[in-house]
Amino acid sequence: MDPVNSLICLAGVAWLGQIALGWMQIRRFNQALADMADNGHISIGRSAGRFKPRVIVVLSLDDDRRVTGNFLMKGLTVFSRPQSEGALTGKLVSEIRPEIMFPRNKSAQQALTLAISNKR
Repeated sequence: MDPVNSLICLAGVAWLGQIALGWMQIRRFNQALADMADNGHISIGRSAGRFKPRVIVVLSLDDDRRVTGNFLMKGLTVFSRPQSEGALTGKLVSEIRPEIMFPRNKSAQQALTLAISNKR
């Protein structure tokens, strides 16, 4: 096999690997979201940005707008997993201050702000 065909085959295998890993990440996210849907209303916030790590914050709220569950996904790669932020659980939405919860992470602050606001 000549070098050009080898590179094309390698690129094809890498592309298929990326598709498989992306599918696994979406499956983990959907499973975590389905688990939280049983706890109450769901609120989702996502940070913006094209070339910096994105952050997704998902909050499960009861009828009093108290956080009953949450998870956070952040990173540039398909290897990010949903992680719970224990400091959010049990707080009222009106008590949550994103700049205090994530003092060093502007993307997480932005995602949390969107999750606790009424914007869609």
